[in-house]
Amino acid sequence: MTQTSTTNQTNSPNSPNPKGPWIHRFSINLFTIIFAILVFWTLGFFVEDIESIEGPDYATIESQHVDPKLLEHTHTNTTKIAMLTNKIAQKHETMRLIADGSRNLQKTISQLTELKRLSIQKSITPSDKDQTNLANSLTQFLDNQKLYQRHNTELSQLIDQKRQLESQQANIRKLIKQQQIPAQQEFDQASTQHYMYLAYLQLLILLPLLLVGAFLVIKYRASIYFPFFLGYGGAILLKISLVIHEYFPARYVKYILIFGLLLAVSKLLVYFIQVVASPKAHWLIRQYMDAYQRFLCPVCEYPIRTGPRKFLFWTRRTVNKLVLSNTSGEDSPYTCPACGTKLLETCNKCQGIRHSLLPYCQHCNAKIVVTGME
Repeated sequence: MTQTSTTNQTNSPNSPNPKGPWIHRFSINLFTIIFAILVFWTLGFFVEDIESIEGPDYATIESQHVDPKLLEHTHTNTTKIAMLTNKIAQKHETMRLIADGSRNLQKTISQLTELKRLSIQKSITPSDKDQTNLANSLTQFLDNQKLYQRHNTELSQLIDQKRQLESQQANIRKLIKQQQIPAQQEFDQASTQHYMYLAYLQLLILLPLLLVGAFLVIKYRASIYFPFFLGYGGAILLKISLVIHEYFPARYVKYILIFGLLLAVSKLLVYFIQVVASPKAHWLIRQYMDAYQRFLCPVCEYPIRTGPRKFLFWTRRTVNKLVLSNTSGEDSPYTCPACGTKLLETCNKCQGIRHSLLPYCQHCNAKIVVTGME
């Protein structure tokens, strides 16, 4: 690559992009992150509003498949079973109280009988009161036994009724469960459709925003406001990734991920191939600067042997290890003997020796246009 044109105009050099103090650079990075978080947060509000859209109602779908008479019947049986359960519990409590009373009467009868036996042994006639108490205790005990038997019979009847209702309830529930199978299938299908509808609706909003972000990042990557666009695009990309991960099965996500990576890698590969084949001005100047600093030809990397380096040999790694006896700069034009590229030439304005592949003369700031630069 050689010089294509020169100019004698003394234009001021392009102002370099100032980096600013480290605190300013840190603040830009910090607020870029904060801006991205706020954008991500705002997108979360949209996503939550979309997710709040109500889906299919299972009760409505079930009513279309399950016989309402069966549901009413099972509800009635449930109420009856609950009432029987309560009556059975009350009957058990009543029988427990009767049993406790019978045990107390049995103890009383035993004591009165023992007293009567001792009185007979001692030839003492029992009192009328003791005879009456014994008779009354025996009568009450027998009455309690009859009452206990009656309650026990009623308890058995209640238990039989409950068992019959529970058997009917089991059969009804089997029928309901069979009728619920198509209802559940329809509900699952409707839920899946609603789930995907939410996903597509979110992507319908997020994808255009992502395209806008990608356009801004690519078009204005050299702008001073690039951090805004970068934070905006990064937040949307992250939100879309989370939506895809949440709504789509993992087997689909892996294909989306691999195709996305293939697209990104292909884009980067094409970009770097284009940079090498047709480099932009700033990349070209940076390449030339690096080569001149190492005293190597920017085109073929053959050593630039001028001045005190005329009879020396070096590489990119060893260039800084050379010890020179004379540090005077080059004072004559120079052309690479390997590729024929003009590397040093006489400035048309000040007649000093300047670098042929750099835009400005180090003596007078005269500007030239080199290959690859607009």
